[in-house]
Amino acid sequence: MTVCLVINFLMYSLYYPLKYQSQIEFYAQEYLLDEALICAVINTESGFEEDVISSKGAVGLMQLMPSTAKAISEALDEPFDEKDLLNAEVNIKYGCHYLAMLLKQFDFDEALCAYNAGMGKVRGWLKNPQYSADGQHLNSIPYAETKAYVKKVKKNIKFYQNKII
Repeated sequence: MTVCLVINFLMYSLYYPLKYQSQIEFYAQEYLLDEALICAVINTESGFEEDVISSKGAVGLMQLMPSTAKAISEALDEPFDEKDLLNAEVNIKYGCHYLAMLLKQFDFDEALCAYNAGMGKVRGWLKNPQYSADGQHLNSIPYAETKAYVKKVKKNIKFYQNKII
């Protein structure tokens, strides 16, 4: 029984790492976000690897596009250098700012869709009766990647809710 618990703990730690806790806690409070949500997004986006750059050009822990990060830096009245996105502190701060902004504009699932596919895409989907009956909620998500992304983030949130003390 003890061996099973140790193996479960090791597997849990491997698939659901918990790094950068102080930054996550700080920016969760700063932007009124759930820490489990931030961890789930980071896990889904980068697996907690700070120096990841996607084939589409998204950078760092929270996989921000440089153009999005530049707009955030301007909104925060901060200087911007694209290489700063590889810094965990900056990336988490900007990612949390962006996520909080999306959650003010959209309902939860739609905000996650926008984080993955972009605000413009989600706005377009919400205007299309094929995807949204009420213009506010998506009945279906047209991109398979985005649909899988939302499902994975929501699954990861449940794990992190149990992990964060």
